[in-house]
Amino acid sequence: MAILPIITIPDPVLRKISDPVERVDDAVVKLMDDMLETMYDAPGIGLAAVQVGVLKRVLVVDAAEDGAPHNPIAMANPELVALGSTTRLHEEGCLSIPDVHVEIERPASVTVRYIDRHGKEQELAAEGLLATAVQHELDHLDGQLIIDFLSRLKRDMVIRKFKKQVREARS
Repeated sequence: MAILPIITIPDPVLRKISDPVERVDDAVVKLMDDMLETMYDAPGIGLAAVQVGVLKRVLVVDAAEDGAPHNPIAMANPELVALGSTTRLHEEGCLSIPDVHVEIERPASVTVRYIDRHGKEQELAAEGLLATAVQHELDHLDGQLIIDFLSRLKRDMVIRKFKKQVREARS
């Protein structure tokens, strides 16, 4: 396994829509494993393949409580099949937008269908933090970021800050 570099804004790859995985082969399983190692190292509770520069519909999440054993879930071609009727407001962060947190209201529960690391179709009913993390990572696969939930003014301020950091790092 390897720790992969995480892409941050303003890199335009984060706005690209990821392609479906044709089949879960050894390369996809290795990607899943590397993404989990990268996510744990960051540390985070979710990571989409696009965040490590791979435009494939793959994500990993682990919303285990602090101190609890890891409970990693790796998904290829995840899709929401049901949304709960109640919502949950949660302050979300993103490994691709360090030190930025946005309060986002999302369905408190979801059902997601996906292909697991063994190539088997699975369905997961998720609630609370896990449901939020799955929706957050699914957004990444469609080129959406947490800053899209901000007003245009606030979003532009965040983007300007990161563009400035990139310019300063190059000089």
